[in-house]
Amino acid sequence: MDWTDLQIIVPTRCTDAAADIAQMASPGGIQIEDYSDMLEMVPEIAHIDLIDETLLAQSRESSIIHIYLPPEANPAETLDYLTGQLKASDIPHAVASSAVREEEWATAWKNYYHPTRIGRRLTVCPTWEDYTPDREELVIRLDPGMAFGTGTHHTTRLCCRILEDVVRPGDRVLDMGTGSGILSIAALMLGAQQAVGVDIDPVAVRTAGENAALNGYQEPVFTALAGDLVGDPALSQKVGNGYDVIAANIVADIIIALAPAFPQRLKKGGHVVASGVILPRKAEVLAALEKAGLAVLRVEEQEGWCAIDAQLPL
Repeated sequence: MDWTDLQIIVPTRCTDAAADIAQMASPGGIQIEDYSDMLEMVPEIAHIDLIDETLLAQSRESSIIHIYLPPEANPAETLDYLTGQLKASDIPHAVASSAVREEEWATAWKNYYHPTRIGRRLTVCPTWEDYTPDREELVIRLDPGMAFGTGTHHTTRLCCRILEDVVRPGDRVLDMGTGSGILSIAALMLGAQQAVGVDIDPVAVRTAGENAALNGYQEPVFTALAGDLVGDPALSQKVGNGYDVIAANIVADIIIALAPAFPQRLKKGGHVVASGVILPRKAEVLAALEKAGLAVLRVEEQEGWCAIDAQLPL
């Protein structure tokens, strides 16, 4: 059955007024695309390093209000009401519409996720795919609908390439900014004995635990903890030290802030795999790691991003 997506395009200054009008025509709610203050909000919600280029390219001058109408609704009637109210309110506008099949709406995102090789041996595969791995292949089962990172981004792939080289059987791994838990799961599949994933987002921590369990890793093999390692002494003590590998796929600013604490959490000869770094910030991150007493062994680059392998000398 086809739903209708009615789209009202208005100047951003009129978004609130237009949304009020749209809400009256859509008892099921509306969706607003408004990117006018995205860059100003970055310090509060994310880091500019991690904003997708398609979002950065969105117009800051106009917003789009989506109204989703069920099959039994009359789109022409709704559109007539909307345009009348917008004109009466002197709101400049344009309109568009498209059909959305209900069953496609619920599952269309699955068309974009298939088994993806993210290293020489590591592959990420959604649970609905019937996939037979090669003899040496390690398959991480991960559903995009559950995940904070599915392995498709360059930063994750770069991290996994390095993890394949540095993780040894029996290692203990600390995953800072664990997100979906994908790096912890990868490390465990590569032979690590234990992984601890830490994230400031409790939802990410819950998701990481679910994803790890989906791949057969539960307490005490995988532990997910929520909190700020920099600002929470109790959490810092709980996480402890003596790790063979630290994975930090976050952003440059946080890696720089965490760098002084890396050596105390590592065993001698242990590795820090730092990623999520855009190339213009590479020199700053390298300098911070070296200042902390780590020796940079390797830098992997791809499509404007880099990952760094640094080691605590023996």
